[in-house]
Amino acid sequence: MNAAFQPGEGLPAEVKRQLISIVGEKWFLDSPNELFAYSYDATPIFQSMPDAVIMPHRTEEVSAILKIANNHRIPIVPRGSGTNLAASTIPVEGGIVLNMNRFNRIMEIDQQNLTATIGPGVVTADLHQAVEAVGLFYPPDPGSMRISTVGGNMAQCAGGMRGLKYGVTKDYIMGLEYVLPSGEVLRAGGKNVKDVAGYDMTRLLVGSEGTLAVITEITLKLLPLPETKRTLVAYYTNLTDAALTVERVIASKIIPATMEFLDQGTMKVVDDFAKLGLPLTMKSMLLIEQDGPQELVDRDIERIAEIAKAEGAAQVQVAQTQAEGAKLLAARRAALSALSRLRPTTILEDATVPRSRLAEMVQEIERIAEKYQVQICTFGHAGDGNLHPTCMTDERNKEEIHRVEQAFEEIFQAALRLGGTITGEHGVGMAKRDVLPLKVGAGGVELMKRIKEAFDPNNIMNPGKIFANGTRRRVVVKK
Repeated sequence: MNAAFQPGEGLPAEVKRQLISIVGEKWFLDSPNELFAYSYDATPIFQSMPDAVIMPHRTEEVSAILKIANNHRIPIVPRGSGTNLAASTIPVEGGIVLNMNRFNRIMEIDQQNLTATIGPGVVTADLHQAVEAVGLFYPPDPGSMRISTVGGNMAQCAGGMRGLKYGVTKDYIMGLEYVLPSGEVLRAGGKNVKDVAGYDMTRLLVGSEGTLAVITEITLKLLPLPETKRTLVAYYTNLTDAALTVERVIASKIIPATMEFLDQGTMKVVDDFAKLGLPLTMKSMLLIEQDGPQELVDRDIERIAEIAKAEGAAQVQVAQTQAEGAKLLAARRAALSALSRLRPTTILEDATVPRSRLAEMVQEIERIAEKYQVQICTFGHAGDGNLHPTCMTDERNKEEIHRVEQAFEEIFQAALRLGGTITGEHGVGMAKRDVLPLKVGAGGVELMKRIKEAFDPNNIMNPGKIFANGTRRRVVVKK
């Protein structure tokens, strides 16, 4: 008879012995001090202690661990660097955190097929550096790319600043090796550009947030490295003109590599952080980069500058060197870090609307922040309508946190009303599981639950994520 697992009470002695025999004592953690670091991720407020952390480095080890966990009904929470912003790696029901960072090899960069085969623990920026060294390009560039792993990016279907022109993580995942909760090892997709043999299991697993299987190998699509790039910045005395510029540029059949928006509040904080000398009397700015052949880039940047001026930009500046442009983009990437210096708790959200509703959405965010008397700054990917309203608060102030939650729920409702969605690139996790039905409907949620049950009948894979359980719990700490 199997020893019963009780969250918060540690793993049964026999289970612990079996797991240590698989990975070795060095890669099995269960002391409170070691576990604490895995009780939270980059999402503010949520926290819950696991019962153990295991660090496998081979697919066979993952398979053996899952068999034991499934047999004893022990939750498994796959985790990379823990940079996600949806509380997707919080072990809310205890169990085992499966740290996949030892799967960090780049096994192959195939220059004939333009693919890379890697482990899920490869850091995104390291992949960028490796493929660019041979003249290739992996476009997805989430803000956490210097820390986050490609497996984590895949689990959340992360986007980034280059999403407008190049798409997001799901557009570059060609094949996977994955392990079911039963321990069975399967493969989906591969290096074939065309492959419609049955259901697209690859796309299904991308964005599944560790709730269906554990990914142990990833085959990625690569592109030729763009020849050159140039950066332009435009400043506006209002929000509407910036949004109209975005619409006009796209309508002119110009697709920039990057098209970023910062409101005045974000501009002030970023300028204080990066010392750029931004004109802080302006209400908003657009940061636009184009890449490709030199002639095309020069033509597009010139045309974008003309459109920005025609749409009311008070100032338009073109970076004179790639280094100057890189500095501006680096400052934009630092927006969250800069904002997080203002208050003890920083909550960055992720609402997306059609580009044509961008100005309305920013205005709605400002109205809602005023209504609930909370401090919200907004920046994001203007080219694809993906905004990041960011609230600076203090989680110790329960009354204020309640107002913050009310404000964000109203922001999500506004995004849906404008034809948008509750998350463009962060995922659902615990943070948005209660509002998911607003987007997909009760029927959509039930269908997703049935898919999960087919993969994971014992519900051991990252339980408590994506689907609401009837209670809203922001803080979940197991002593």
